[in-house]
This record gives sequence, structure tokens and C-alpha cells, in this order.
Amino acid sequence: MPTIVEKRVLTPITKLFRVEAPLIARSARPGQFLIVRVREGGERIPLTIADYDAATGLVTIVVQEVGATTRRLGALEPGETILDMVGPLGNAIELAPGGHVVGVGGGFGSAALLCLMRALRRRGDHTTIVMGARRADLLLLVDELRAVCDHLELCTDDGSVGFKGFVTQRLQQLIDGDSPRRPDHVVAIGPMPMMRAVAETTRPTGIPTLVSMDPVMIDGTGMCGGCRITVGGEVKFACVDGPCFDAHRVDFDEAMRRTKMYVREQEAALQRLETEGICHAG
Repeated sequence: MPTIVEKRVLTPITKLFRVEAPLIARSARPGQFLIVRVREGGERIPLTIADYDAATGLVTIVVQEVGATTRRLGALEPGETILDMVGPLGNAIELAPGGHVVGVGGGFGSAALLCLMRALRRRGDHTTIVMGARRADLLLLVDELRAVCDHLELCTDDGSVGFKGFVTQRLQQLIDGDSPRRPDHVVAIGPMPMMRAVAETTRPTGIPTLVSMDPVMIDGTGMCGGCRITVGGEVKFACVDGPCFDAHRVDFDEAMRRTKMYVREQEAALQRLETEGICHAG
């Protein structure tokens, strides 16, 4: 079983784990994901690979404790093991070389830009990260992200650091010329409302835009059909056809409805968790 070798508390509900998983680390590529199970009979959850190191055999994941399973995972400590970790799954992000790639990150999704922007910069692309949060103390991995891109743009709703406003507002400024080079590609990873807003920001200009979709998922191999989304009028499975898709073709209305299918079950699971005494570990 994969062993946790490092844990960092990024916010009261967001944890970073480095896990021993050498087979995954050797095969992983930017944009791919894992499916994790914490206990026997437990839920299987998809987690984007934030980083990987083939030399050390370590894989990095960032977990936001929003449900019972992520809270169980967040309660684990270095030296403990994760029951199941399957991957890498899904397709790597493929972009034409030589362009200016802008990665837009929101919330814990920002961490998933680490390995992508590092790889793009190493091959010679010009790279910018536009990263947002409600306030400064909720911005994740600022130093690490700054080290893997040419420019890091911080945005906060309250203006406590960087640009005061949403990531889409800052992205629009870059598109309008507030940058040495207009974006050639945009990759957005984060909450679905943010990714949808990024899609609408780039749509008028036709800038190719990818979003990383993380719908309900069980097996990660296309068998269960739980992760289906509609892209360009066709049914796709995020686990095998994605997880990244053309943002301008995704049916976000449908995708956002599907994220709320199991709200009652999630609330019931959290209530059971409370009776077991598992809570947020700050």
C-alpha cells in the first residue's frame, strides 16, 4: 500500500501529501489523475496528480476536505498508508510547442498546475500562471508555482495580495494586451464555476482553452459511466476521454447539475463521520 512520507497543512481544510508510489511516478504525465480509496468498502475518489518524481518514486496530491472520504484522507499522517491508489489514469495534456500558455488555477486546483507548467517551461514555452483565492492566506503553493513559470499573477477577491478581483478579470487584461505576449493557450483547473467563467472569457477571442473535469467517478476505466459529460453534443467519459476537454464545447449546465446528484448521500456520510470523531485537522 502507498505510504505517506510527507504531509503539509496548506489551509485548515487543504492538505498536501507526498506518497511513495514508484510505478505511478515513473509513468505519470501532466493532466493525469489517480483514484484513491481510504478504507475497505469506502468511496473511490479521483484526485489530480499535482506533481511526480520518477527518481524518488514520490507522487504529490493535494486534498480539500469537502466530504467524508477526503476528511478521512486528510486525517492520515506520515508513516500511514493509503489503502488503494490507482493510476496514472486519463490522458496527458497535449499542447503545440512554442506558445504562451496561461494556466488558470482556483482553490486547490492550482496545485495541479505544478507539473504541467514545469514541463511546458522546460520545453521552451512561455508560461504564466493566474492564480486566485478569496484572500491571501488561501492561496496555495505560491513559492512552488512561482518557481515553475515565467510569470505568476496572484488574484484575491479582497485585494489582500496581488490583483483585486477574479482570475477571469486578470486573464481578460492579459488577453487585451497587459502582457508581453498574448496567450496562445489557456488551461483552467479548479472549481467548475471558475472553469466555466474562463471558458466564457476566452470564447470571443477563440483562444484554445482546456478545462480539467472531475465529475463523479467510480472505476476510472469507462465501465461505470458515472463521469459522463457532454462535449460538442457528444457523450464523453471524463476518465478515459479526458479529464481535459475543449472548454468551449463542454456543456457546463449539465456538468454542474450532475455534481449535485449525491448531495444527500454526502451529507449523510459526513454525519456518520462526525459520530466517529473524525474532524478537520488544522
